[in-house]
Amino acid sequence: MSTWFRRAGTGVAGGGRRRWRAAAGALAVVAVLSACGTDAAEPGSDAASTTGSSMASPSPTSYSSGPYSPTESAPAVVYRPPYIERTEWTDTAVGPSLSVFPTDSGRHTTEPGAMAAAWAEVVASDPTADTPGMQAQFDCHWRFARIVEPEKPSWNLEPGRPVVAEEDMVGAGCNPGFPEE
Repeated sequence: MSTWFRRAGTGVAGGGRRRWRAAAGALAVVAVLSACGTDAAEPGSDAASTTGSSMASPSPTSYSSGPYSPTESAPAVVYRPPYIERTEWTDTAVGPSLSVFPTDSGRHTTEPGAMAAAWAEVVASDPTADTPGMQAQFDCHWRFARIVEPEKPSWNLEPGRPVVAEEDMVGAGCNPGFPEE
């Protein structure tokens, strides 16, 4: 059985649930900022200001220490496809499960559109995976499991899991209907 949601034998109710709530909270903040047209990563943006506050937004910070000057940025790491190393069907006590093994690029990319490209790689590897429930599980793993447990060897998708709303999917740790096998 996976230890993804296990911490000192407490299961999902322990540390795993707290990490998932934190990840879901972060997603909510990003969604609100995106809806407002605000880029949270932009220094000096008004994203941190509070409603009704008369405080001016902070000015951009100058950095004088470190290997790069304030006008020079650190070299960016670019993660390119393929995002998926392989897929592999296994039989579990709860039925068939498709193990999806992400590459290093798949674990760390932040490129827009990478999730759709990675799902296309899964479907190209095994067309039977192309179901709404399995794609929803994959999307959940892509958005949250990479944050909660970035070095998890595989993401397991089960065709027998129900299709649920995204908040229910996240609340179940990407495993709605029954515990991860």
